Parts: sequence; C-alpha cells; structure tokens
Amino acid sequence: MKVLLVLTSHDQLGDTGRKTGFWLEELAAPYYVLKDAGAQITLASPKGGRPPLDPKSSEPSFQTDITRRFEKDAAANAQLDTTVRLDSVRQEDYETVFYPGGHGPMWDLAEDKNSIKLLESFLAAGKTFAVVCHSFGTVRHAKTPDGKPLVDGKTVTGFTNGEEEDVGLTKVVPFLVEDELMRLGAAFSNVKNWGVHTVADGQLITGQNPASSGPAARLLIDTLNGRRPKN
Repeated sequence: MKVLLVLTSHDQLGDTGRKTGFWLEELAAPYYVLKDAGAQITLASPKGGRPPLDPKSSEPSFQTDITRRFEKDAAANAQLDTTVRLDSVRQEDYETVFYPGGHGPMWDLAEDKNSIKLLESFLAAGKTFAVVCHSFGTVRHAKTPDGKPLVDGKTVTGFTNGEEEDVGLTKVVPFLVEDELMRLGAAFSNVKNWGVHTVADGQLITGQNPASSGPAARLLIDTLNGRRPKN
C-alpha cells in the first residue's frame, strides 16, 4: 500500500513573530501506524525539502514514545529532509493520503491550489483519506465533483474552538477550524478538549487533535482493509 503524507511548508505563526509548522506527534504517530502496517510512505510538502517543525511540539511536555522513536530514526529523518514537492505528486500513485496537522497548514495548505486539486482528485477517484486537527483547513476550498463543499453534510471532527482557546491562539489563526467546518455545512463532532476522537464518514476520516492522529491512521487502515477485495 502506497500512502502519501502531506506536511506544511509554513513556519510563521501569524504576526506574532513566533514559529510554527507541523506538529511532531501528528506526523510521528500516523507515520509508524502506517509503516508498521506495511505501507510505503511518501512525504510531500508545498516547497519540498525539510518542512518546518513547530518548536513547541518537540518540547518535553509534548513528547511521547512515538515522537522519541521518530527523532532517533535516521531513515525517517532522511525522508523528512527530502519531502517531494506537492505539485509533483499524483493521486493515481497512492491508495490514500493523510494530512498531519500543526498550525502551519492553516496558512499554506488551506489555500494551496495543488493541495485542493489533490484532495478533490482523491474524492473523485473514490479513495478514502484522512485529515486531523488543524489540517482540516485544507478542505475549506475543496469541492465534491458536483461542486458542493467537500464537507457539506458530513460528520467530521477537528481542532475545537475550546482547544484553540486553551492554547491562546483564537485571535492569531486565520480562521477557527470548528467554526469553518460548520459554516461549510458539516456536522461537527467532538469530545472534551484534548480527548481522543475520530470520525469516519464516507471517504473522509478525521481526528480531533494531536492525540487523535495515531487512532485516525488506524481507522484509515481498518477502513481501507475493509474495502479491499479479498483474494
């Protein structure tokens, strides 16, 4: 199974002067869920090369066994150093795509024409895919083949308004994930702040926050295996 993981190339947290990027757990957890299930993983980003890591995500309080495994994994870091440019990937080459979060995607991937086109092509091809946490911003401009918002009528989850308030960034981010999803016609499902929560609705799998990224990847694999014809 060939899987594409798409990371942000954006490293500025609005006009705060602070750095952002992808969230380490949201890459590491699905990376190993997928890799340990036998997937061949390709990492991509809008600019290619080493994508920016949100420095807070590597602080001791946010580290997990999985993030420490990733940091010590020379092969994984070599992949991270050489992400392919997003404009070079084709949906036809992958069975699925997974979008890790972090605040970065809200600025670049949410508006990236190549990302929007890629998501729409996965949808049109009938393939299941996953987005978690802030990466749900990537679907805000994506449309179904009949021109409706990709999430219209879908039950989804993502980073909640309450979680954004907890981290003090409600006035910094360009939009609030929860509000935006509901504006687009989605039914927003969530549990308590920072609780683990995943949702599957049709081709779309979503995870609420960093702790939900690994479970979302497992749900993605289970869904793909359930749909794959038996030999």
